[in-house]
Amino acid sequence: MKDKETKSSVKQLSPKEEAIMACFWQHGPLFVREILELLPEPKPHFNTVSTFVRGLEAKGWVGHEQVGNSYRYHALAEAGEYRENSLRRIVDRFFGRSYIGFVSTLVNEDKISTDELRELIDKIEAQKKERRSD
Repeated sequence: MKDKETKSSVKQLSPKEEAIMACFWQHGPLFVREILELLPEPKPHFNTVSTFVRGLEAKGWVGHEQVGNSYRYHALAEAGEYRENSLRRIVDRFFGRSYIGFVSTLVNEDKISTDELRELIDKIEAQKKERRSD
């Protein structure tokens, strides 16, 4: 992201912008034609993808380097940062900033089992022990 932006000011991407950013996050630097090949059917027009990529660049999500007479674009924001901010927005908006409420919903709607939840707790506790020993 741009230097002047903070994690809390990272804006949400549209679904089409997310699809393009996912290409960068999964494959690294790409030309517009390569992005087009990676997008699912029905494929948008080349000019449409190019317009989205230039828009993402204007918003500070991607940068470019000139290669011959073309541009190869690359992500400036990390997927993990975007994922964390997206999750934080969802928890803030729909669960009153309560991660417990969020996890409870996952359990109540059978999106995560209690065994998986116990496994997650074990992983978290192991990570905390590891950090303390460093």
